[in-house]
Amino acid sequence: MATSEQKQVARVAGLLYLIVVVTGIFSLGYVPSHVPPTEISSHLELYRLGIAAGLLCYVAFLLLPFALYRLLRGYGPQIAVLMVALAVVSVPISLLSLRYKLDVLTLVAQSAPQQQIDLALAAYGNGILIAKLFWGLWLLPFGYLAYRSGFIPRVLGVLLMLGCLGYLIDVFGRVLSPDFNANYVTLPSALGEIGTCLWLLAFSMRSPATVATVASE
Repeated sequence: MATSEQKQVARVAGLLYLIVVVTGIFSLGYVPSHVPPTEISSHLELYRLGIAAGLLCYVAFLLLPFALYRLLRGYGPQIAVLMVALAVVSVPISLLSLRYKLDVLTLVAQSAPQQQIDLALAAYGNGILIAKLFWGLWLLPFGYLAYRSGFIPRVLGVLLMLGCLGYLIDVFGRVLSPDFNANYVTLPSALGEIGTCLWLLAFSMRSPATVATVASE
Protein backbone atom coordinates (compact mmCIF):
# COMPACT_ATOMS: atom_id res chain seq x y z
CA MET A 1 0.00 0.00 0.00
CA ALA A 2 1.34 3.45 -0.91
CA THR A 3 2.34 5.70 1.98
CA SER A 4 2.14 9.49 1.98
CA GLU A 5 5.95 9.66 1.94
CA GLN A 6 6.11 7.39 -1.12
CA LYS A 7 3.61 9.60 -2.89
CA GLN A 8 5.58 12.76 -2.08
CA VAL A 9 8.85 11.26 -3.30
CA ALA A 10 7.11 9.86 -6.40
CA ARG A 11 5.72 13.33 -7.16
CA VAL A 12 9.18 14.90 -6.93
CA ALA A 13 10.71 12.14 -9.05
CA GLY A 14 7.89 12.39 -11.59
CA LEU A 15 8.24 16.16 -11.93
CA LEU A 16 12.01 15.93 -12.30
CA TYR A 17 11.56 13.17 -14.88
CA LEU A 18 9.04 15.32 -16.74
CA ILE A 19 11.57 18.16 -16.92
CA VAL A 20 14.22 15.73 -18.21
CA VAL A 21 11.88 14.29 -20.84
CA VAL A 22 10.52 17.62 -22.14
CA THR A 23 13.83 19.51 -22.18
CA GLY A 24 15.65 16.46 -23.53
CA ILE A 25 13.26 16.06 -26.46
CA PHE A 26 13.50 19.78 -27.18
CA SER A 27 17.29 20.14 -26.95
CA LEU A 28 18.33 16.78 -28.42
CA GLY A 29 15.56 16.29 -30.97
CA TYR A 30 13.55 19.36 -31.90
CA VAL A 31 16.29 22.00 -32.07
CA PRO A 32 18.84 19.96 -34.10
CA SER A 33 16.13 19.02 -36.60
CA HIS A 34 15.09 22.66 -37.06
CA VAL A 35 18.53 24.33 -36.93
CA PRO A 36 20.91 22.94 -39.57
CA PRO A 37 24.62 23.54 -38.85
CA THR A 38 24.87 25.89 -41.82
CA GLU A 39 21.92 28.02 -40.67
CA ILE A 40 22.65 28.59 -36.98
CA SER A 41 23.14 32.33 -37.50
CA SER A 42 19.60 32.51 -38.89
CA HIS A 43 18.10 30.64 -35.92
CA LEU A 44 20.14 31.99 -33.02
CA GLU A 45 17.19 32.34 -30.62
CA LEU A 46 16.09 28.73 -31.10
CA TYR A 47 19.70 27.54 -30.90
CA ARG A 48 20.19 29.42 -27.59
CA LEU A 49 16.92 28.00 -26.25
CA GLY A 50 18.25 24.53 -27.06
CA ILE A 51 21.36 25.18 -24.98
CA ALA A 52 19.30 26.54 -22.09
CA ALA A 53 17.00 23.51 -22.26
CA GLY A 54 20.05 21.23 -22.23
CA LEU A 55 21.41 22.90 -19.09
CA LEU A 56 18.04 22.51 -17.35
CA CYS A 57 17.80 18.90 -18.51
CA TYR A 58 21.16 17.89 -17.04
CA VAL A 59 20.54 19.68 -13.74
CA ALA A 60 17.22 17.86 -13.39
CA PHE A 61 18.90 14.59 -14.37
CA LEU A 62 21.47 15.14 -11.62
CA LEU A 63 18.67 15.32 -9.02
CA LEU A 64 16.38 12.64 -10.47
CA PRO A 65 18.35 9.49 -9.46
CA PHE A 66 18.53 10.66 -5.84
CA ALA A 67 14.74 10.97 -5.70
CA LEU A 68 14.42 7.52 -7.31
CA TYR A 69 16.93 6.17 -4.79
CA ARG A 70 14.70 7.26 -1.92
CA LEU A 71 11.74 5.63 -3.64
CA LEU A 72 13.39 2.32 -4.61
CA ARG A 73 16.24 1.68 -2.17
CA GLY A 74 14.13 -0.72 -0.15
CA TYR A 75 14.06 -3.16 -3.08
CA GLY A 76 17.85 -3.44 -3.34
CA PRO A 77 20.08 -0.86 -1.60
CA GLN A 78 23.26 -1.77 -3.46
CA ILE A 79 21.50 -1.83 -6.83
CA ALA A 80 20.00 1.57 -5.99
CA VAL A 81 23.48 2.99 -5.30
CA LEU A 82 24.66 1.62 -8.66
CA MET A 83 21.69 3.25 -10.35
CA VAL A 84 22.59 6.64 -8.88
CA ALA A 85 26.29 6.31 -9.72
CA LEU A 86 25.69 5.38 -13.37
CA ALA A 87 23.23 8.23 -13.85
CA VAL A 88 25.23 10.92 -12.07
CA VAL A 89 28.49 10.18 -13.89
CA SER A 90 26.84 11.17 -17.17
CA VAL A 91 26.05 14.71 -16.01
CA PRO A 92 29.56 16.25 -16.09
CA ILE A 93 30.18 14.55 -19.45
CA SER A 94 26.96 16.05 -20.82
CA LEU A 95 27.68 19.52 -19.44
CA LEU A 96 31.24 19.55 -20.76
CA SER A 97 29.91 18.48 -24.15
CA LEU A 98 27.40 21.32 -24.10
CA ARG A 99 30.33 23.72 -23.83
CA TYR A 100 31.05 23.11 -27.52
CA LYS A 101 27.59 24.40 -28.40
CA LEU A 102 28.44 27.58 -26.50
CA ASP A 103 31.69 27.76 -28.47
CA VAL A 104 29.61 27.69 -31.65
CA LEU A 105 27.90 30.90 -30.55
CA THR A 106 31.31 32.56 -30.28
CA LEU A 107 32.35 31.23 -33.68
CA VAL A 108 29.14 32.46 -35.29
CA ALA A 109 29.57 35.90 -33.71
CA GLN A 110 33.11 36.04 -35.14
CA SER A 111 31.91 34.89 -38.58
CA ALA A 112 34.28 31.94 -38.37
CA PRO A 113 34.52 29.49 -41.27
CA GLN A 114 31.85 26.79 -41.38
CA GLN A 115 34.57 24.16 -40.97
CA GLN A 116 35.32 25.41 -37.44
CA ILE A 117 31.63 25.36 -36.55
CA ASP A 118 31.33 21.82 -37.88
CA LEU A 119 34.34 20.72 -35.81
CA ALA A 120 32.80 22.19 -32.63
CA LEU A 121 29.48 20.47 -33.32
CA ALA A 122 31.31 17.20 -34.02
CA ALA A 123 33.11 17.49 -30.68
CA TYR A 124 29.73 18.06 -29.02
CA GLY A 125 28.31 14.99 -30.72
CA ASN A 126 31.25 12.85 -29.63
CA GLY A 127 30.79 13.93 -26.02
CA ILE A 128 27.07 13.19 -26.11
CA LEU A 129 27.82 9.76 -27.56
CA ILE A 130 29.92 8.98 -24.46
CA ALA A 131 27.17 10.34 -22.21
CA LYS A 132 24.67 8.07 -23.99
CA LEU A 133 26.61 5.06 -22.73
CA PHE A 134 25.69 5.99 -19.17
CA TRP A 135 22.18 7.12 -20.15
CA GLY A 136 21.74 3.50 -21.12
CA LEU A 137 23.63 1.76 -18.32
CA TRP A 138 21.66 3.39 -15.50
CA LEU A 139 18.42 2.02 -16.95
CA LEU A 140 19.43 -1.57 -16.13
CA PRO A 141 19.48 -1.19 -12.32
CA PHE A 142 16.60 1.29 -12.51
CA GLY A 143 14.47 -1.13 -14.52
CA TYR A 144 15.37 -4.00 -12.20
CA LEU A 145 14.31 -2.02 -9.13
CA ALA A 146 11.12 -0.85 -10.85
CA TYR A 147 10.31 -4.46 -11.75
CA ARG A 148 10.87 -5.61 -8.14
CA SER A 149 9.04 -2.72 -6.53
CA GLY A 150 5.53 -4.01 -7.20
CA PHE A 151 3.99 -0.54 -7.35
CA ILE A 152 5.49 0.32 -10.75
CA PRO A 153 3.99 -1.78 -13.58
CA ARG A 154 6.44 -4.54 -14.41
CA VAL A 155 6.15 -3.89 -18.13
CA LEU A 156 7.83 -0.51 -17.52
CA GLY A 157 10.66 -2.21 -15.67
CA VAL A 158 11.16 -4.57 -18.61
CA LEU A 159 11.13 -1.67 -21.09
CA LEU A 160 13.72 0.20 -19.03
CA MET A 161 16.05 -2.81 -18.97
CA LEU A 162 15.56 -3.32 -22.72
CA GLY A 163 16.30 0.38 -23.08
CA CYS A 164 19.73 -0.23 -21.60
CA LEU A 165 20.43 -2.79 -24.29
CA GLY A 166 19.13 -0.45 -26.97
CA TYR A 167 21.42 2.37 -25.88
CA LEU A 168 24.43 0.04 -25.84
CA ILE A 169 23.64 -1.15 -29.36
CA ASP A 170 23.27 2.45 -30.50
CA VAL A 171 26.52 3.67 -28.90
CA PHE A 172 28.75 0.79 -29.96
CA GLY A 173 27.09 0.64 -33.37
CA ARG A 174 28.02 4.27 -34.01
CA VAL A 175 31.56 3.74 -32.70
CA LEU A 176 32.21 0.62 -34.78
CA SER A 177 30.43 1.69 -37.97
CA PRO A 178 30.24 5.31 -39.17
CA ASP A 179 27.24 4.37 -41.32
CA PHE A 180 25.25 2.92 -38.41
CA ASN A 181 21.77 4.43 -38.21
CA ALA A 182 19.18 2.52 -36.23
CA ASN A 183 17.39 5.01 -34.01
CA TYR A 184 14.60 2.49 -33.42
CA VAL A 185 16.84 0.55 -31.00
CA THR A 186 16.29 3.29 -28.39
CA LEU A 187 12.49 3.04 -28.68
CA PRO A 188 12.13 0.76 -25.60
CA SER A 189 13.98 3.32 -23.47
CA ALA A 190 11.75 6.13 -24.73
CA LEU A 191 8.60 4.15 -23.98
CA GLY A 192 9.92 3.00 -20.62
CA GLU A 193 11.12 6.39 -19.44
CA ILE A 194 8.10 8.39 -20.61
CA GLY A 195 5.80 5.71 -19.24
CA THR A 196 7.58 5.67 -15.88
CA CYS A 197 7.48 9.46 -15.69
CA LEU A 198 3.73 9.50 -16.25
CA TRP A 199 3.22 6.59 -13.88
CA LEU A 200 5.11 8.32 -11.06
CA LEU A 201 2.97 11.42 -11.47
CA ALA A 202 -0.21 9.32 -11.56
CA PHE A 203 0.97 7.25 -8.60
CA SER A 204 1.42 10.38 -6.49
CA MET A 205 -2.20 11.38 -7.09
CA ARG A 206 -4.12 8.09 -7.01
CA SER A 207 -5.67 6.33 -4.08
CA PRO A 208 -3.76 3.34 -2.65
CA ALA A 209 -6.38 0.88 -3.90
CA THR A 210 -6.22 2.22 -7.45
CA VAL A 211 -2.40 2.10 -7.48
CA ALA A 212 -2.33 -1.47 -6.23
CA THR A 213 -4.87 -2.59 -8.84
CA VAL A 214 -3.07 -0.98 -11.79
CA ALA A 215 0.41 -2.09 -10.69
CA SER A 216 -0.69 -5.70 -10.43
CA GLU A 217 -1.98 -5.80 -14.01
